[in-house]
Amino acid sequence: MPQSPHLPRCNMQRCVSVTTLPFSATPAEALATHWKEYLMEAVELCVLMVSICLSGTLIYSDVLPLSTLSDLGKALLMGTAVGGTTVLIIRSPFGRRTGAHFNPALTLTYFFLGRIHPLDTIFYILSQFVGAMVGVFTAHEVLGVHLSAPPVSYVITIPGRYGNAVAFLAEFILSGVLMWLILFTTNRVHLINSTPFFVALITVFYYGFCSSLSGFSVNPARSFSSAFFASAWEGIWIYFLAPSSGMLTAALIYVRVKGKRQIYCAKVLHDMSSPCPFRCEFMHLIDQDPIDEHLCDRI
Repeated sequence: MPQSPHLPRCNMQRCVSVTTLPFSATPAEALATHWKEYLMEAVELCVLMVSICLSGTLIYSDVLPLSTLSDLGKALLMGTAVGGTTVLIIRSPFGRRTGAHFNPALTLTYFFLGRIHPLDTIFYILSQFVGAMVGVFTAHEVLGVHLSAPPVSYVITIPGRYGNAVAFLAEFILSGVLMWLILFTTNRVHLINSTPFFVALITVFYYGFCSSLSGFSVNPARSFSSAFFASAWEGIWIYFLAPSSGMLTAALIYVRVKGKRQIYCAKVLHDMSSPCPFRCEFMHLIDQDPIDEHLCDRI
């Protein structure tokens, strides 16, 4: 590949070969090629759910000291814990390699944008659900009745006191804002490293001021795994349909404004030193928006 005259040499030296599946790939070939990425996605969801369950238990259980905090204090503390975990997952070696989706709605949206192979989409989503289930199971093995008993109840997400319509709207809007923010930052060289922190800020804000509307999910695998162990399926359709439709709507608006060719990869944080399993055109973005040597070292 010829080097752009505007592209710092270090980017070209650190660009790892792409392992994209061919269109004709079979499920067996997909597993053989990307099984590590699928396993990593499962681990990411597992870690997220362990964090959610642990934080929810410590903060909301009636028998633990933090239960004396105000409702706002609990919500902000929960948002900070989940947001911090999200940043760590996205910036981890696993997150940098897989693209740090750990959300079926996000993966599905990138599929509709043409950035993920259909087989990768299927295996990513399956891995995410399995990882979330393993995470809740692991948390229960450690926390026991403190996790399963009310008011924690496996940290389930259910519609708030305003009903299903408001819960759906809240999840739809938040998911859309989250997807738009990810697309906006990940397709601008100078904002790429900021993506995890913007995601964390949204998480803290929503937990603090809006979580009573829907419990905060934006992630079908997250809500399903909690509902499964709690046997509480109230409004579960909301947590499948609202995040998926919200993210897809935001993506369609973004494409309408910027154009589909302005979405360069399906990674939430693109790492030049990690293999990219997607239909990646990140180098084209760098060609269009050259970066200096110092920023290059941080990508």
